[in-house]
Amino acid sequence: QVQLVESGGGLVQAGGSLRLSCVASMSIVSFKAMAWYSQAPDKQRNMVAKITAGGATTYGSSVKGRFTISRDNARNTLYLQMNSLKPDDTAVYYCAAGLGSADIWGQGTQVTVSS
Repeated sequence: QVQLVESGGGLVQAGGSLRLSCVASMSIVSFKAMAWYSQAPDKQRNMVAKITAGGATTYGSSVKGRFTISRDNARNTLYLQMNSLKPDDTAVYYCAAGLGSADIWGQGTQVTVSS
């Protein structure tokens, strides 16, 4: 059973930083792409950042210039560096991975940014 486990969320003040981690139970080089999504209460789940197997990155418009997605293949870990956090960033952040035939989702980690 493929699993993704997120960590690194927490409570921070506006302007602060967090680094989220997503550890996979299999080699992440097997994934066609990996991504971070966020979902605030009563809102749809939105793509925050994505990285393809080839290393191409894509960012949601609201986080460009503030967040950075990266990975460590040797540690089977995906990261999201979150800087200059805003209260509007408050949400549950989910790690996702695409195998081509199926999408895998983690359980999410809560990020709360206070003003």
